[in-house]
Amino acid sequence: MRLLDQDPVNGSMRVQIETEDDIWHLYNVVEINDILTASTTRRDEKATDKLRAERAEKKRMTLSVRAEKIEFSDSELRLRILGTITEGPQDIGQYHTLMFEVSEILTITKEKWRSTHLERLRKAVFESKRPMIVFVSLDQDEAVIAVLRQFGLKEIATIRSMRSGKQYQEKETVSSYHNEIISKVIPMLSDNTPLILLGPGFEKELLSESGKKSNSGIFSKAHVYHTGQSGMPGINELMKKGMGASVLRDSRVAIEMESVERLMEEIGKDGLATYGPKFVEKAASSGAVETLLILDSLIREKDHDPIVKDVEDQKGNVIVISEKHDAGRQLAALGGIAAILRYRS
Repeated sequence: MRLLDQDPVNGSMRVQIETEDDIWHLYNVVEINDILTASTTRRDEKATDKLRAERAEKKRMTLSVRAEKIEFSDSELRLRILGTITEGPQDIGQYHTLMFEVSEILTITKEKWRSTHLERLRKAVFESKRPMIVFVSLDQDEAVIAVLRQFGLKEIATIRSMRSGKQYQEKETVSSYHNEIISKVIPMLSDNTPLILLGPGFEKELLSESGKKSNSGIFSKAHVYHTGQSGMPGINELMKKGMGASVLRDSRVAIEMESVERLMEEIGKDGLATYGPKFVEKAASSGAVETLLILDSLIREKDHDPIVKDVEDQKGNVIVISEKHDAGRQLAALGGIAAILRYRS
């Protein structure tokens, strides 16, 4: 994301969406009653000519809309905001829908910017410079291709090997299996996109060798790791255990998953952890919180800046967890907020 302009007097920020992940960040920043200003299209309706209005072509114009409904589509990677027009060349007070995709520019105006919102935008600006990660998690029978986005893992394709038990057909089938995987992976990669091959057994090593013959520049840089499972469970296993290259450990989702894993370990041994709003608030006010874990959906629903400020004032760490991956679902089951403690409060 690119921050284009900031007006502290009016409480507005003008930003440009640079990556698909930025759309997710905006979903977690925009709230009901915020004013969104952007270029959009709308029919040039005239109250005195209803028939003509129905046939009128859409014209491009700049409108400001007060948000009443906010929707994020993780399949289409698009942000949709419905509300009433507050400023523009026509139809003040009527409903309009703004759609936001990559490359679009918008201005967000709030009565009050929370510290969590500002931190989210700061991270979005920083993390937009990081490459996404492509995973191929496979065994002899099946391969799953997935990408790591800032809001979680997204499965892209599943490829089956269709292997035969006959030895003379085996080599040809393996080659076809690997070629199909490679043909889907290569268009997804650029020079700085990390590729991670993982799974049980030796299939990942065989794919690595096949890839080097097909495209040595990309596959020679691939990271290969052993996991007990293949498919999406294998990728989650890799991330939860903090295995892999530094680029994996430093990714936003990996940090979130590792943090929740540590939390669950502490809870499992009745150690230095607590969860639920009442207990976490008590721990934060006493300075006992080392790391605060809070679900992004909770921040969208309610202002949690006071507890965040308590933790940060005591030099604690705050990690906002995405609801879109396994770690987020685990935290949601605990009430959406938890803490790893320095000491029992």
